[in-house]
Amino acid sequence: MFDLTGRVAVITGGYDGIGRGIADGLAEAGSDIVICSRNYKRCAEACTEIEDFGVRAFPIECDISRADQVENLISETIKKMGKLNILVNNAGVSGSEKPILEMSDEDWDDVLDVNLKGSFLCARAAVKEMIKQGGGKIINVSSITAFVAMENVSAYCASKGGLVQLTKAMALEFAKYNVQVNALCPGYFLTPMSRGLYRPEMWNKIVHRNVPVGRMGKPEELKGTAIYLASSATDFMTGACIVIDGGHLIS
Repeated sequence: MFDLTGRVAVITGGYDGIGRGIADGLAEAGSDIVICSRNYKRCAEACTEIEDFGVRAFPIECDISRADQVENLISETIKKMGKLNILVNNAGVSGSEKPILEMSDEDWDDVLDVNLKGSFLCARAAVKEMIKQGGGKIINVSSITAFVAMENVSAYCASKGGLVQLTKAMALEFAKYNVQVNALCPGYFLTPMSRGLYRPEMWNKIVHRNVPVGRMGKPEELKGTAIYLASSATDFMTGACIVIDGGHLIS
């Protein structure tokens, strides 16, 4: 049920952090992998390592906030891999980390264009191919900031909250095409983005105060859930938002 052999997954922003953890997990389960981001070199390096799982891996340079580049991402995936079964909308940016009163229009747009618009563009392009194949899976990587706010990252919070609602809207519209759309909502995970967001001592305070298990998550701890959402085990599951946060939302 959890075997992904013969399937092809596109993972945006998949060369490190949460995206890389998901990419490794899907590859371990047998899926071929396409990784895209604006940094082609990092994508290529990640794909070389992912091939050690015995699957095909292909890098593509893509700015997901641009519709023309997203269309190229999907067409190149079909050309190189032959099909597209799984889309993981993972690419995201934290933004300017400013109070709302100090944010510029550009600060806001930079985050929403990647985190929300990018996921919309990728899903719209991918589903057209999934319909031809009789179905597929979309995994949107949101965040617990869709449900609880953090200071100085209002655009990030808004983008992730929007992604939860977009997940539900997609699930409703794509159900008739046998495309299941679900969201992963990670809590505090140790990634390059989180390292750049706050100083280590600040994270220690946040984790101590808010996370019952007493530590940050590791990207590899998302592998199992990602495999589950990408597999036939979730053929009757759509529009769900799975929180993996060490108990943050219950504390």
